[in-house]
Amino acid sequence: MAEYNFREIEQKWQGYWKEKGTFKAEVDTHRPKFYSLDMFPYPSGAGLHVGHPLGYIASDIVSRFKMLKGFNVLHPMGYDSFGLPAEQYAIQTGQHPAITTEQNITRYTEQLKNIGFAFDWDREVRTSDPSYYKWTQWIFMQLFNSYYDHDADKALSISSLISRFEKEGNANVKAVCDEDTPTFSAAEWNAFSEKEKQEMLLKYRLTFLAETTVNWCPALGTVLSNDEVKDGFSERGGHPVERKKMMQWSMRITAYADRLLQGLEKVDWSEPIKEMQRNWIGKSIGAEVLFDVKGSNKKIKVFTTRVDTIFGVTYLALAPESDLAAELVTDDQRETAEAYIQVAKNRSERERMSDVKTISGAFTGSFAINPFNGEEIQIWVADYVLAGYGTGAVMAVPAHDERDYNFAKHFDLEIRQVIEGSMENGSFPGKGGLIINSGFISGLYMKEAMQKCIEFLEEKGIGKGKIQFRMRDAIFTRQRYWGEPLPVYFKEGLPYLIEEKDLPLVLPEVDKYLPTEDGEPPLGRAKDWTYKTADGEYPLELSTMPGWAGSSWYFFRYMDPKNDAVFADKAKTDYWGAVDLYIGGSEHATGHLLYSRFWTKFLYDLGVVSIDEPFQKMINQGMIQGRSNFVYRLKGSNTFVSYGLKDQYDTSAMHVDVNIVHNDHLNLEKFKAWRPDLADAEFILEDGKYLCGSEVEKMSKSKYNVVNPDDIIERYGADTLRLYEMFLGPLEQFKPWNTNGIDGVYKFLRKVWNLYHNAAGEFAVSDEKASKEELKALHKAIKKMEEDMANYSFNTSVSSFMICVNELTALKCNKREVLEPLAVLISPYAPHISEELWSLLGHSGSITTANFPEFKEEYLVESNFEYPVMINGKMRAKLDLPLTLSIPEIEKAALADASVQKWLEGKAPKKVIIVPGKIVNLVV
Repeated sequence: MAEYNFREIEQKWQGYWKEKGTFKAEVDTHRPKFYSLDMFPYPSGAGLHVGHPLGYIASDIVSRFKMLKGFNVLHPMGYDSFGLPAEQYAIQTGQHPAITTEQNITRYTEQLKNIGFAFDWDREVRTSDPSYYKWTQWIFMQLFNSYYDHDADKALSISSLISRFEKEGNANVKAVCDEDTPTFSAAEWNAFSEKEKQEMLLKYRLTFLAETTVNWCPALGTVLSNDEVKDGFSERGGHPVERKKMMQWSMRITAYADRLLQGLEKVDWSEPIKEMQRNWIGKSIGAEVLFDVKGSNKKIKVFTTRVDTIFGVTYLALAPESDLAAELVTDDQRETAEAYIQVAKNRSERERMSDVKTISGAFTGSFAINPFNGEEIQIWVADYVLAGYGTGAVMAVPAHDERDYNFAKHFDLEIRQVIEGSMENGSFPGKGGLIINSGFISGLYMKEAMQKCIEFLEEKGIGKGKIQFRMRDAIFTRQRYWGEPLPVYFKEGLPYLIEEKDLPLVLPEVDKYLPTEDGEPPLGRAKDWTYKTADGEYPLELSTMPGWAGSSWYFFRYMDPKNDAVFADKAKTDYWGAVDLYIGGSEHATGHLLYSRFWTKFLYDLGVVSIDEPFQKMINQGMIQGRSNFVYRLKGSNTFVSYGLKDQYDTSAMHVDVNIVHNDHLNLEKFKAWRPDLADAEFILEDGKYLCGSEVEKMSKSKYNVVNPDDIIERYGADTLRLYEMFLGPLEQFKPWNTNGIDGVYKFLRKVWNLYHNAAGEFAVSDEKASKEELKALHKAIKKMEEDMANYSFNTSVSSFMICVNELTALKCNKREVLEPLAVLISPYAPHISEELWSLLGHSGSITTANFPEFKEEYLVESNFEYPVMINGKMRAKLDLPLTLSIPEIEKAALADASVQKWLEGKAPKKVIIVPGKIVNLVV
């Protein structure tokens, strides 16, 4: 049997690809382009486990397939290298995060190269590299210098807005701006001081400073995003998180809300991902209503999508974070209400949205006036109301909203029906019912009643029709060290941009990576963190950008990664266009995708790119779960009982390192060497072996079920790893890793190798004409792979390869006519072995330059059929006959067959029934 030396083969071809620049991508207008991209990883110290490469392998297969199909493929890789983990390590050790990050990147790169990906490593980007984040800072500056014009329906230069203000004021300007923006004339604008002008412009800029309610983690000394908070604690470290107001930079992503919704119709994404985006954006059409507060000049603004139910309002509910909530608490309710507000406002919005069973609230003691009927209604604080949606206030209609109903029942508040129909648990079935008990809108149906209500609001000046979005403007600063510095300095407390020629603004050195003693961010520790201008020296911004900044545009930088003059050359971004295939985890299905789409649309408005949607096709790969192994300790001892015997003893299960278990058999010596306390372990065995138990769980170090791809590659080779990960199941599904099954894939590759070699282990491929059966086996596989690639169904292609190779092995096929295209067919999945076979077949270049084999239907068309011959109802013979024969010719052939003659015993059949291509039936 021929030796398949995968280690030698894989090192050889990885060296060849590097030396020859096999995957180097250049603009080539004579070929169609294909841009294949993976969500780039954050390089953690743990390195890759076998679950991480799943999506990378899939995109690599598609990339290699497209190369064979004649496409010019861009397939880059880089690192999302700013982030909190490196900073936390720096705080603990005093080591600069750049050192840790560089070490982690080196480890990741080595692992990725060992798997044999067709990445153009010359295009590698790192978000923490100043030559990269120079352009992240540049994009921030463009956002600062832009506003969103409703008439143009795009971002325009702030200088054009200033020109309009100088000529006509802002009364006729239709632009996205803060809600409290006053109306002013040209004369008033021109009379403003410089400070007043800059303050007014901040109300329009697409990135702006404002006081915002944030998730503040004192232990980490930074603001956290909603995704980084779980049940009131930080996901990293489990530290308490509180909600507080802070001056923060924000991005006016809400300006693009409608375009972000519309763009979803242009992309080829799964419906669940699109729906997640739609829900996150949360477009609602409704009305804004002002409620007076009894005995006060304060007003409560409420947004509702069902203003037609306003006569059914029996209380108002405010979000705990609302300034009004605290202001409206009366003395007799102060102790109870203030205690409730303090607890409730520190629960995260995500936690409050998901916890529908807990009903809590506090009466403020104040009352509001319903502007439609003059009724006094109680004002409550309730944590089911979110400050981040609408106005942070809800007009509660318990009869027709389930949460309002549950709240009202819990606190014994009035429930008043205003829509005809039966009430079941507070939810009125349907939205189009007849309005009742509602003054001048009684007897109307929903749509007409809503219109009448909006007319009433606008006529009385107490509200208006409005479109509202759930999505809030994105907070853009973190009080951390390891992130992009903002290119901003402060003069008289107002922000100004540094000059473009001074980019990049590089992170300064600091003595510690902690906030200062005064509570300022770590950059407050830097010496001379100031900016010199012609009129003085001013302090620079102390916060840094969030992790999503660098990842919101990296796909453009890959197109032109070394350009120091522009963020990416327009001709190159025009050529490569949108990412044709984007693969990554579903955890990024909202935040990252929304921010990337927002920045792309903004860059499109600027005219520096020609696309307004970055990712044409996107697939979320599922997770590879760990397969944990267990040993069973005899309680009170250091003796371990084999799985099949454990029920005979009093034992407790213990996770064991899966890397010292093979096919559920424990390596006893390695187990004793695994931990010092196990050195004297004793075992109760089954048939001389120790069998472990198993369970599918999340892959994690604490469960000792993390499998390192390096170990798999060392034992079986990268091609085996690639094939096996695809063979586990559909790309999008969660599936357990089971090292026990990898042997079969490894044996398959040895079978492939043996097809090209004789029994003596010599390369032996014949130029003889292939048989029909051999060509049929090949072309079945070609057809299946073409279909699978169109559907991104990778696991079924691996199965078809195995069937093909088994059939060719049975046929003892060694024909070049079959084996040459077979090597090409398998090459996207198993590139190293395919390159070696291609070379042995006499080709000088890489197999990636070959043409994908053409499928020919003719090889699958059957020319013969094996007829079952039934005699008196029992099958007595089989006849392999051409399908072109007529019924008389089939009958003649059947009666002449020796086996049939034996059963006829010389008798002529009384009846002959023949169905061409089906059956021959003889009755004697």
